[in-house]
Amino acid sequence: MLTKAAIQRLRSLREKKHRTELGLFVVEGEKVVGELIAAKFAFTEIYATPAWTGPRTAAVTEEEMARASHFPTPSSVLAVGKINPTPLPAGGLARGLTLALDGVQDPGNVGTLLRIADWFALDRVVLSPDCADLFSQKVINASMGSFARVTVHTADLAAALAGLPATTPVLGCDLEGRDVHTLPALRDAVIVIGSEGRGLSPAVKAKLTDSVTIPRYGGAESLNAGIAAAIVCDNLRRAQA
Repeated sequence: MLTKAAIQRLRSLREKKHRTELGLFVVEGEKVVGELIAAKFAFTEIYATPAWTGPRTAAVTEEEMARASHFPTPSSVLAVGKINPTPLPAGGLARGLTLALDGVQDPGNVGTLLRIADWFALDRVVLSPDCADLFSQKVINASMGSFARVTVHTADLAAALAGLPATTPVLGCDLEGRDVHTLPALRDAVIVIGSEGRGLSPAVKAKLTDSVTIPRYGGAESLNAGIAAAIVCDNLRRAQA
């Protein structure tokens, strides 16, 4: 049985300030919980009604789930995980391929970018502090399980890029950049994606070694952040082949 205090705690986790205070986050829904379990994510609590056929730590009634749920239509399962921040190691961006997000505030875009990093087997993703919260339900849903497979750090991007050796390319996606199809094979590189509205921040833009763009043949003003990142990552991986 879920107590009133337990229900209040679960409902409070919809807000970032409470997730930060408690060091916990919540995900709800058969699909997303199933994806994270399949990806070997270790939940600390799994509350489920009899309709859920997967693992659980506590059985609850449909009425209790409705009171704890973050959704207008409750699902059969709600799971809680610990927030374990992964510090960015010194010189951590110098080797391998990194996807860096500079102020990407749409949760769906952040989740999609995690999926792209997973698809192309990038070594890590770095979020600036003003990105959408990694532990929000919308980000985790959009990641389709990649949340549990990708190494993600949150860090001051300008400072992290400033510490890189001159031999590590830092590529910013920009309409004024050079054709992405001309990229050479790069085993080490940082790919920087700017915010949906303002693009790259001045502090981060100053740390780029090069800017790349995807050639435009039609009249569209711009590309979605996820589409742009996928095209750049694809070109990097193809160049390595």
